[in-house]
Amino acid sequence: MVRANQAQILAPAESLETARRLIIKIGSSLLVDETSGNLRRSWLEALGEDIARCRARGQQVLIVSSGAIAVGRRHLGLTGRALRLEEKQAAAATGQIRLAHAYQETLAPHGITVAQILLTPEDTEERRRHLNARATLNQLLALGAVPVINENDTVATAEIRFGDNDRLAARVAQMVSADTLVLLSDIDGLYTADPRKDKTANLIPIVRELTPEIEAMAGEAATGYSSGGMVTKLIAARIAMAAGCRMVIAMGKRLHPLAAIEAGGPATWFVPSAEPKTARKRWIAGALNPVGVLIVDDGAAAALRAGKSLLPAGLVAIEGEFERGDAVIVRTRSGTEAARGLSAYSGADARRIAGHKSSEIAGILGYRGRDEIIHRDDLVATG
Repeated sequence: MVRANQAQILAPAESLETARRLIIKIGSSLLVDETSGNLRRSWLEALGEDIARCRARGQQVLIVSSGAIAVGRRHLGLTGRALRLEEKQAAAATGQIRLAHAYQETLAPHGITVAQILLTPEDTEERRRHLNARATLNQLLALGAVPVINENDTVATAEIRFGDNDRLAARVAQMVSADTLVLLSDIDGLYTADPRKDKTANLIPIVRELTPEIEAMAGEAATGYSSGGMVTKLIAARIAMAAGCRMVIAMGKRLHPLAAIEAGGPATWFVPSAEPKTARKRWIAGALNPVGVLIVDDGAAAALRAGKSLLPAGLVAIEGEFERGDAVIVRTRSGTEAARGLSAYSGADARRIAGHKSSEIAGILGYRGRDEIIHRDDLVATG
């Protein structure tokens, strides 16, 4: 069993306060009053104050929020019974508008701009859609906005849904290389057994490895609006930890839930063995199948060894056919492998801009793409 004194291993306040890119997942049961179907405005305003404090200390914040169906169903008179898929999609369509507006009203007094992003599993798994979504999210963060992300329930069918936003939040963390994921829940962490059924259950403050023993501790989802449970949270933890992102499960029903975590309130931290950038580099270097080869001059090869991006001016030749976002090998003129990475251009476009300056890309291709053929964040030097 993985158990220890929380204060001896990890200071939760330091872990949350030192996050650079923070994702906050909010479940329906926290956001929506189960009796009235209305948003819990006072809770949301308190969370907004927490988020504003995070932003004030320089942290980038993303929100993954449930609640659209729970809010929308009441306005469509779909209460008192289980909903069919098409009814859920209709409820999501009307509820999402109210949900986005609520976040806008909550964060506007703090001078924070909100942006709505709706995703399906395919958007996080299919390579080019993944890249497009990642680029949009990164651009919003660079512009100082807080993306509010939800599953695109209006178009996703039962067969292609995440089914819960715990896994969606972990996929987003993986996508944007977040270093901290907060799952606000109706329970304050992982217990040795379900504390609602077993009063002797103990909170596990920190988990460094998801062993079969840890996974066996997951219980069932609570009744009400929640669609997930501890099982889905552990699945999310596995995804996040593999991406180098630490994850915390904490009680969300109290006001100012982030402040409570910072103050050392009860929670379970899942701590990965690598940082997000390191985990991403390992994935690029070893988990992807390269489908093309970029041959570079000696100057470009030296720049790659120094940790710099690959610019089109250093390209000598391109081998193979590939699309934007595909993995490629970078070789020197002598045939030595210098790096592996994700190409920002297709093979056809790379051939057209090879040997040219980045400032010439728009004139050659007719559109302005990235200045780099492979950005240093998407590149691993191997030689």
